[in-house]
Amino acid sequence: MNILFVAPEVFPFAKTGGLADVAGSLPKAIKKLDHDIRVVMPRYYSIDRDLYSLKMLETPLGVPMGVLGEQWCGVYEGRLPGSSVKIYFLEHEGYFGREGIYNDENGEGFIDNDLRFSFFSRASLQLAKMLDFTPDLVHCNDWQAGAIPAMINTVYKHDIHLGKAATMLTIHNLQYQGVFFKGLMDILEIGWECFNFKEFEYHDQVNLLKGAIAHATVITTVSPKYAQEIQTELFGNGLHDLLASRYEFLRGVVNGVDYKEWSPKKDEYIKKNYSFKTIEDKIVCKKDLQKEFGLPKKKMPLFGMVTRLVEQKGIDLVVGSFDRLMSLDIQIILVGSGSPWAENFFREKAQQYPKKFACHIGYSNKLAHKVEAGADFFLMPSRFEPCGLNQIYSLAYGTLPVVRAVGGLDDTVENFIEQSGEGTGFKFYDYTPESLFDTVGWATYTWY
Repeated sequence: MNILFVAPEVFPFAKTGGLADVAGSLPKAIKKLDHDIRVVMPRYYSIDRDLYSLKMLETPLGVPMGVLGEQWCGVYEGRLPGSSVKIYFLEHEGYFGREGIYNDENGEGFIDNDLRFSFFSRASLQLAKMLDFTPDLVHCNDWQAGAIPAMINTVYKHDIHLGKAATMLTIHNLQYQGVFFKGLMDILEIGWECFNFKEFEYHDQVNLLKGAIAHATVITTVSPKYAQEIQTELFGNGLHDLLASRYEFLRGVVNGVDYKEWSPKKDEYIKKNYSFKTIEDKIVCKKDLQKEFGLPKKKMPLFGMVTRLVEQKGIDLVVGSFDRLMSLDIQIILVGSGSPWAENFFREKAQQYPKKFACHIGYSNKLAHKVEAGADFFLMPSRFEPCGLNQIYSLAYGTLPVVRAVGGLDDTVENFIEQSGEGTGFKFYDYTPESLFDTVGWATYTWY
């Protein structure tokens, strides 16, 4: 097949979460199956054209933007690192030539995100025409590419390059939907008849993800359990009825992992490489991690967290049980950033418990690898989790996940059975600090 893969972030070029990891590795796997896959993303200000040897195409790209008229952008071509997969970057200084991907320095979404990603969606389709590329499938990732299915069903319905293309929408996190002022309909050019409660209308605003769910040929999300959960009111974020009405076309597919990037056998960031045959060498990585964070090299269970400090990730459970956790004979290391109150909380706790807890506020790919290799357990107490990648990385590193049994965490971790010794981690179900504490205690008891 010819596949156009449209994503707002792709590792290593730009990343805010798991979507980037998937977008950076899935196309490589698809390419190995002999499909012709082309990736498209914005050329954000932070993406170094020289570092990645990006080459500008000679012809600029014209992009119709409804009442705003035609706008133009430059196009750069590159390759996904370590592969022959072509990736195209859309350069528009007004929309993408700024610090940040979705949010400003205060964490607030850019006020023109509706225009930025409507432009991105339309430009991705215009690019296929310019390249004389006729996709059999356009794979749209999240709300930022959410206008594409409707555009193909309306504006490009009779287009020789795009009119016959199927569309697949992958929902990486239903919480983020792209809800904007309804005047965006005049930019999208899909017709005001699409502004109704079954398609784009959502409380008298435009909901790009809702429109994509209504128009996509098929919908996927990133784990089977999450595909079931989002059809319920508890996890559906207001779209559960629409998703349930399209259940025949909805599939859950667990995210994959690029084991060239995440493998203790060849990880370049860790102190000593190891495998399951040399698992005793993991202790070298543990001591190195303790040293890195200034913790005593004591023989006790070490729990790691690499996370965004937001409600979705269960940070309130960690905060609510923190002092009780510190009463256990354990150490905890955290790498992450997010809500300012949470960042301040963990900074203070690192000073209060200097021999048992340490943190790095911010994201570090190097430290993320060191935590995966050096920790005994990996903690993911999520409120909800579409898939989660860190627990999958952890399984590869012999680091046992301690997770709440939701979404992809429930799909990928098998609960420990004490009687038989079977299982791959520790799961809890109730969303309470007590359940988290009890399960960490269970894991700790098991370690000793």
